[in-house]
Amino acid sequence: METELEWMLTNSYKTDMISFLSTHPEYFEEAIQLAITDRQPYSWRAAWLLWSVMEKNDHRIQGYVKTIIDTISDKNDNQQRELLIILQQMDLDEELDGLLFNHCAALWKKTNKKPSVRLNAFKVIVIIAQKYPGLSQEIVLLSNDQFLESLSPGVKKSIAEMIRVLG
Repeated sequence: METELEWMLTNSYKTDMISFLSTHPEYFEEAIQLAITDRQPYSWRAAWLLWSVMEKNDHRIQGYVKTIIDTISDKNDNQQRELLIILQQMDLDEELDGLLFNHCAALWKKTNKKPSVRLNAFKVIVIIAQKYPGLSQEIVLLSNDQFLESLSPGVKKSIAEMIRVLG
């Protein structure tokens, strides 16, 4: 049987979902649980909703970061993209940064992935590289032509700008 949150995720516009979760914070935990499981179409939509209502480094998500990182590779493209957006808003320690960097590098290298997944994986890579300048050589390797050729001009431009800012 579908829960109230699940119904909202499949039958409402995003503004209504945001309003629902904002006025019913008791469903936040259920949204996190849905976001990290494989219950489509709810899972990717829950992750999509979470990054829209969460705060930077949201304490309610902090306890799930390792689980998100550990399972992100097993998710479908849409869910991966949304979980990566959540992770971009979290402050992680060195160990989790290293784990996330490796997962994102692996996602980035999969040129058959949706460009939006790869772009968000690269964004995370850049965020982590800003914290650890020693990773700049890794960015150079990850930005060679073999990883860029399948991307649109717009995505390539975004990647080039991120690399330029890393400088």
